[in-house]
Parts: sequence; structure tokens; C-alpha cells
Amino acid sequence: MVQVTRKDEREANENIIRRFNRKVLQSGVLAEAKASMRFSKDISKTERRKKAIIRKERKAEKLTKARLGLR
Repeated sequence: MVQVTRKDEREANENIIRRFNRKVLQSGVLAEAKASMRFSKDISKTERRKKAIIRKERKAEKLTKARLGLR
């Protein structure tokens, strides 16, 4: 839905912008667009487990290297 903001005779430009921004925020258009940008498909249990195993292995490897004094 398009937000229409008309200027009154003696109204300053800053006030018009402020009113427009308030209307856009209240309409929820931006929140809806941002939410759709961040949408991702659900991951199956097996995929989650595989990723968790990989993370644990990398963390363990990093700790062993730190104990040895390597990067």
C-alpha cells in the first residue's frame, strides 16, 4: 500500500518527512519486508546434528592448537 502525504501550506519539509516516516512505521511495511529477507527454510534434525558435530570438532581442534602454542 502506498503512503500518501500531502503538504499543508505552512508546514516545514522536516515535518512532512517525519509524518511520512511515522505512517510507514505504523503500517508495518518495512518490518514485513525485513522479515521476508531473513526467512530461511527449516533445517532437518540430521543436518543440524551434522553441523553441530562439525562445530564441536573445529572447537576441539582450535583448543588443541591453542594449548600447543600454535595459531
